[in-house]
Amino acid sequence: MALSLEEFVHSLDLRTLPRVLEIQSGIYFEGSVYEMFGNECCLSTGEVIKITGLKIKKIIAEICEHIEGSESPQPFELPMNFPGLFKIVADKTPYLTMDEIIRTIHIGSSRLGHPCFYHQKDMKLENLVIKQGEKIMLNSVEEINGEIMVNCGIVRNHQNHSFTLPLSQEGEFYECEDERIYTLKEIVEWKIPKNRTRTVKLTDFSNKWDLPNPFPEGFYGALILKPVYEIQGVMKFQKDIVRILPSLDVEVKDITDSYDANWFLQLLSTQDLSEMTSKEFPIVAEVIEAPQGSKLLASILQPGKTIVIHKKYQASRILASEIRSHFPKRHFLIPTSYKGKFKRRPREFPTAYDLEIAKSEKEPLHVVATKAFHPRHEELSSVSVGDQFLVHHSQTTEVLSEGVKKVVNVLACEKILKKSYEAALLPLYMEGGFVEVIHDKKQYQISELCAQFHLPFNVKVSVRDLFIEEDILAATPGLRLEEAITDSYLLISDFANPTECWEIPVSRSNMTVQLVNNLSQDTGSSLVRTLIEEITEEQYYMMRRYESSFLHPPPRPPKHPSVEEAKPPLLSIAEERTVGLPKSPKSLHVDISKKLHSHQDGLNSKVPVGCQNALADLEKERSKSGATAVAEMFKNEKH
Repeated sequence: MALSLEEFVHSLDLRTLPRVLEIQSGIYFEGSVYEMFGNECCLSTGEVIKITGLKIKKIIAEICEHIEGSESPQPFELPMNFPGLFKIVADKTPYLTMDEIIRTIHIGSSRLGHPCFYHQKDMKLENLVIKQGEKIMLNSVEEINGEIMVNCGIVRNHQNHSFTLPLSQEGEFYECEDERIYTLKEIVEWKIPKNRTRTVKLTDFSNKWDLPNPFPEGFYGALILKPVYEIQGVMKFQKDIVRILPSLDVEVKDITDSYDANWFLQLLSTQDLSEMTSKEFPIVAEVIEAPQGSKLLASILQPGKTIVIHKKYQASRILASEIRSHFPKRHFLIPTSYKGKFKRRPREFPTAYDLEIAKSEKEPLHVVATKAFHPRHEELSSVSVGDQFLVHHSQTTEVLSEGVKKVVNVLACEKILKKSYEAALLPLYMEGGFVEVIHDKKQYQISELCAQFHLPFNVKVSVRDLFIEEDILAATPGLRLEEAITDSYLLISDFANPTECWEIPVSRSNMTVQLVNNLSQDTGSSLVRTLIEEITEEQYYMMRRYESSFLHPPPRPPKHPSVEEAKPPLLSIAEERTVGLPKSPKSLHVDISKKLHSHQDGLNSKVPVGCQNALADLEKERSKSGATAVAEMFKNEKH
């Protein structure tokens, strides 16, 4: 039965792709050429096309609420690279079967591919009862004993319970409220159900975008996102991928079951390759579409180039950011095989709570205060600019507040005096400022840093990697090693030189290849080359958010127990420097390492050379951006 192209797209089950269509009739004559947005293909009557994908081409946004003082807002196109952050509003329209959910919602191995629903009533299964309103996470879809099943899970009393549901499972399934924040790209790829719109709330907007903000000034409300799709396919005997809008006025007939798909070239995306089983590798492929805008392996990943894809696997990277007070900062993914060497750089800590997180058993954490703090309770210690502390451990202590004893979480430290040490208790809620004093002059490889210290960690490249042509890390003023991540990679090589292999990231390499044949013979031992990858700010924040959600860090302590606690007011930065810093640091000489390693007495200074260097680094940063407060600089670094 012939359908309009739009009707076919509406009824299309993406799980059944690819589909083969025959052009039946339309406004286009035989041999005519369809061209739109630079995509061109011949759509003759009787022509056959293999549909390989359905992608969102653009998003039409419509503001839900009336903006006072302005006309009713008209729908507008929202650029796909719009640098805003959104919160999803749960769809109030129920799904009536699991099959409807699977046909409509993206479910996959990605962190974003696990949507959550709840059922309107109790649902009795063979060995489990799903209670009304209980959150059900959909993890994957697989065939079990010849039947397609959905692998699901619930959490009860901090324990995971897994079960399966058939596609025929009926009921009223509603989307759960989602508190996470998403970029527009994430919503487009994972969170817009097929044949439905998506309501979202704009929560943030980056002012570093060059184009004008399409929203009214100060708008942070709800809007409806309407996707405009495009069909991706390939014509018979052709390599080029064609893209067609569903609104094209032609009728088509699905002839998949009666047509030999071998007449079409087999095209695979990077994602398709990553979903292949390990037994299917290695394969020989021809590059049809190279990654756009990527300088990665430009000589190998060229259209028409034949490559060998050896295998897929998970590899570790260190997520790092440039240390600088100005935006934009550069962000990198550093392989653990990086051969350059690093020296430690002072870390900055905006609160006492950050000191608690950063302390380690390897060595005492030695810091110098850059901001004054005056506690209201006499049981707690005051801090002046220039005070030095050795951080030990967290504990609780009792303080007297308005005649009532209460327990406060504190950080036990030793305050370094001229010739002795004094016990100090700093409340974890303390908003101060500290800079680390580095006594370690050793050079480390990145694997040693990750093994011996807690991330995040500040370093500077002291010896560049001589095994790579251009070490982009060597030119950075300093690096903050944020965290270790794991990502999916493909190992590829030039067909002419299969022993020299390169890693390419699956999620950041939008490549299409044509499968040539399987490579049955073993290519032998290979030299694997890894590259330092510079990533965009959007990719950086996506990775930070994903990894942090798995680490489950402890909650931040309250800023302050009460408003009165802030009295007396903190000194200004200028006053702090005058009061806290010694007038003649040249006359001060002491080796803090004696205390750090042997805890011997006999210190002769309040500010050692290491402290002076740490504070000097801050002064250099200040001189670049004007006389800004140290606290503001900490805030920038934090973001």
